[in-house]
Amino acid sequence: MTPSHPAPPTRPRTVPAAWLRSAGSWIRSAPGTYIWLTALFVTTVIVHQMSPDFEEDFLRQRSTNIHELSQNPVRVLISSAFWIDGGAWLPYAVLYTVFHAPAERRLGTLRWLTVAAAAHVLATLVSEGVLAWAIRHGHAPSSAANTLDVGVSYALAGVVAVLTYYVPRPWRYVYLFAVLLIYGLPLATGATFTDIGHFTSVLIGLACYPLTRTRHETKPAPAQ
Repeated sequence: MTPSHPAPPTRPRTVPAAWLRSAGSWIRSAPGTYIWLTALFVTTVIVHQMSPDFEEDFLRQRSTNIHELSQNPVRVLISSAFWIDGGAWLPYAVLYTVFHAPAERRLGTLRWLTVAAAAHVLATLVSEGVLAWAIRHGHAPSSAANTLDVGVSYALAGVVAVLTYYVPRPWRYVYLFAVLLIYGLPLATGATFTDIGHFTSVLIGLACYPLTRTRHETKPAPAQ
């Protein structure tokens, strides 16, 4: 009779290792969000190497202002979504994890990207159209046509809004009220063209309700 041998003792999993596996699973469940966030990190590092004057000129050429939109609309609509004005990347890492990643997990990468792109592009065109009207009628200086306008806040606002449909009732209405208050209050108390763009993004995100009808949720793989 072959003597039985006790199974070798399992190695206890350390807390940092388990946390890293969980974080890796979460990142893999929202690849588009974290690829975009990584690109923003790289461009932010690049911006930090520039002199202030060169940085302003560099970002202005990638801005979705009236001048650049009239010259290179496709280029600046794409490039403006990969640069952050101000150089603070960490707050965006938090916001992308809190809003973009859950939206991508629930919608799927393609539909999440559709919402973000629609909000970014359409809100830009609406807000710049309003600004062009204001310049034409003397309500804004002509220099506003070449203002510095880069960033990802319109896409973020649209995604924040579409997440309304994934909040369980009755908290859904509390969440929606908070979103409308946060983005609507600046519009009511002294609107700038960016305030118009943000509120337009919220309306676009809410209008994307049909994209939420089909259930598609990518769950993080369990940590091994």
